[in-house]
Amino acid sequence: MIYDVVIIGSGPAGLSAGLYAGRAALSALIIEKEQVGGQIVQTAEIENYPGCEEGESGSSLAERMRQQAAHFGVEIKSDEIKEINPSGPVKVLKGYSEEYKAKTVIIASGASPKMLGCQGEKEFTGRGVSYCATCDGAFFRDMDVYVVGGGDTAAEEALFLTRFARKVTIIHRRNELRAAKSIQEKVKQHPKIEFMWDSTVESLQGAAMLDKMTVKNVKTGARMEIAPAEDDLTFGVFVFVGFEPRTALFEGILEMESGYIRTDEDMKTNIPGVFAAGDIRVKSLRQVVTAAADGAVAAVQAEKYIEAMVSK
Repeated sequence: MIYDVVIIGSGPAGLSAGLYAGRAALSALIIEKEQVGGQIVQTAEIENYPGCEEGESGSSLAERMRQQAAHFGVEIKSDEIKEINPSGPVKVLKGYSEEYKAKTVIIASGASPKMLGCQGEKEFTGRGVSYCATCDGAFFRDMDVYVVGGGDTAAEEALFLTRFARKVTIIHRRNELRAAKSIQEKVKQHPKIEFMWDSTVESLQGAAMLDKMTVKNVKTGARMEIAPAEDDLTFGVFVFVGFEPRTALFEGILEMESGYIRTDEDMKTNIPGVFAAGDIRVKSLRQVVTAAADGAVAAVQAEKYIEAMVSK
């Protein structure tokens, strides 16, 4: 089968693209290698998406998006694309499960959490170090938790972690947060949240579980060793310092800038019939609302591209 459009990724950009493609009566397939919904599934609460319900979680919003796309006939398959040949009128995508063919491709594969790069981080991922508060927060009930980062995500997840942790300390390399002012106010007023300014995590150590962290003050050079509180076996370190675009598959094929795919305002890449949407492309704002908008634009442009092909 040759699909009208194959969409790589099922985050807000991919699901929005699927919805618009489905409503245009295009045969559309979304391919997702992990969980439907992308990064927002890991977000405990969303307040800045227009029309979202009070207390809306990322997973509930993603599920409603999935249902809406499925209602219009969009297929969703679990697979990972390992090779792509985007040239010519029919694009060929090779997955681990099967091969796919499409008239157009929309790349919406998003980004992965960025690591700190400090000593011991890889070794203790899943053993004290996490990148998902909703996934792992409950494991640290009544323990001390440290959140590394200063943006919106770090602040929001710090608030979420107060539901479980005895105390949440935000470690940030600057002396003020970069999060939106409204979120900053909530964080600063919360009785369970403290701050460790001008600091970075230098190393993470332990045996079976994380039991020591060395933090360095970037201004004074002073180092502090942090250990579990009395009677605790470990503590949690949650890392929210940004994301890395999932673009390795497209290196040498599509034009990029700092690892992100370059597009025009219509989501067109340098290859005809190939579009990019969401966090994966060069843009000034990466939010659910902008990802959904990108997906809509990409699907409409894919429809126009197919119509132009037919009319030739």
